[in-house]
Amino acid sequence: MSDMLSQDEIDALLRGSAEPEEEIENRKEINMSDYISSMEEDALGEIGNISFGSSATALSTLLNQKVDITTPKVSIINKNYLEEEFPHPYVAIQVQYTEGFSGVNLLVIKQSDASIIADLMLGGDGKNPSGELGEIQLSAVQEAMNQMMGSAATSMSTVFSKKVDISPPSIDLMYIPQGEGEENLPDQDLLVKVSFSLKIGDLIDSNIMQLLPLVFARSLVDELMNGGATEEVAAASAPSMEAPNAAPGPDNSGIQESATISHPSQPQHLGGQGGHSEAVNVQPATFSSFEPATLGQQETKNLNMLLDIPLQVTVELGRTNRSVRDILELSSGSIIELDKLAGEPVDILVNSQLMAKGEVVVIDENFGVRITDIVSQSDRIKKLK
Repeated sequence: MSDMLSQDEIDALLRGSAEPEEEIENRKEINMSDYISSMEEDALGEIGNISFGSSATALSTLLNQKVDITTPKVSIINKNYLEEEFPHPYVAIQVQYTEGFSGVNLLVIKQSDASIIADLMLGGDGKNPSGELGEIQLSAVQEAMNQMMGSAATSMSTVFSKKVDISPPSIDLMYIPQGEGEENLPDQDLLVKVSFSLKIGDLIDSNIMQLLPLVFARSLVDELMNGGATEEVAAASAPSMEAPNAAPGPDNSGIQESATISHPSQPQHLGGQGGHSEAVNVQPATFSSFEPATLGQQETKNLNMLLDIPLQVTVELGRTNRSVRDILELSSGSIIELDKLAGEPVDILVNSQLMAKGEVVVIDENFGVRITDIVSQSDRIKKLK
């Protein structure tokens, strides 16, 4: 009896339609070609590739580690068999699109990877992260994912040529075998999983996954393809800016004018082959001289009146950027790493303007600076103005 088709399956085959909903819910293996074409699959991978390419840059800056997010792999999974897709503890970050699209995006990473990211966010080296994710660690991961998804939304705005905005992400632990975090999953039976290879320095070599409802994923592809076609049609049908008395045709004045600018030494003519040609007066371009400016006598006299004014001289050893959390965690004995290498020249500033570079020396138990390189006199005067 198990090899025989049910009446519903026979009806579905005769109608040429999709399987009954209850059959989809109970089916473990999903044939992706039944729901999205190979072109749509490539489009989804490309959307994810562009979005998470910029996310890798944002995460790299945040963690001060080299981050690679590459090789997207698209598949369709059944929500009822998520336990086999996600057998380990994971962290799920949910994002709602508030502008540009209407849908939900779920980002899933392993809990062990999230612990390393949290440790890096909190100032650690990521080599000995805490095994458990507390409130502070989850907040740190949430902030990292917020930066990633914000960067991805910006990239999508470029791809789809419209403003795309997201809500602040919500984060939760997800352990499907124990029923944790299932309430945050999209309420659809079929989900599109876009899996990326995630490498963070020598600390993480894993995967980061993006879960999208099938309907939302197909709407993204449809808008990408139809939107591009619509723009091409609009551009092709737009009226051309023709010159007066120019005959209509492919050789309009816009194209001829572009040719004139590209080749100023060759006279060009407006109009099509069947129209009246009008000579264009082409003249050689002239350029202003960019000789260094010299100080005039009056300007030198005015400068002499200011020579006795005191100025504040500051020697800057280096700079760094730190979050509010890092500043609040500073204590006696804390070390702040600057953006200068040992032995690199220090900056000499006059009224907060760079004037010279030098090296630190000791003079009678006092620090001093030996000037090794100085800004030119004309540049220094310009900075003092």
